[in-house]
Amino acid sequence: MDHIDRSLLSQLQLDATLSYAALGQTVGLSAGATHERVRKLRERGIIRRTAVEVDPAAVGGSVLAYVMVDSTLWMGDSADSFAALPEIVEAHVIAGSAAVLVKVRTASTEQLQDVLRRIYAIEGVSGTQATVVLETFFERPVSPRIAGPA
Repeated sequence: MDHIDRSLLSQLQLDATLSYAALGQTVGLSAGATHERVRKLRERGIIRRTAVEVDPAAVGGSVLAYVMVDSTLWMGDSADSFAALPEIVEAHVIAGSAAVLVKVRTASTEQLQDVLRRIYAIEGVSGTQATVVLETFFERPVSPRIAGPA
């Protein structure tokens, strides 16, 4: 991946609706060359999907919480159990004082409490510790520059 690919990724993360001509113009390529590069980024799995960013509060997800999940078992095989709870938008097996970290979005703290009850019902879960977010300063997309120069 070179600097042009990284620039294309940055531009696409800002606005994935750009035409190949407009996108190419930002990096000095023709529409055809830009299309080919984006196609290759998709084939290599660097671009996993194209999505719309939705304001969570506008669709009933104004309460954001991160939940540390304690367990008595290895939780690496429990992805399906966590994925079955639609309020969980991310789930990660982690190292440290807890086994799993989940990101939860709900409309109210009462709904968050219900999600915590359902997390407790997952086999092996022995406890949770929820941290409710009061304000989000910013959220960043993955930087295509993390890996450094090509």
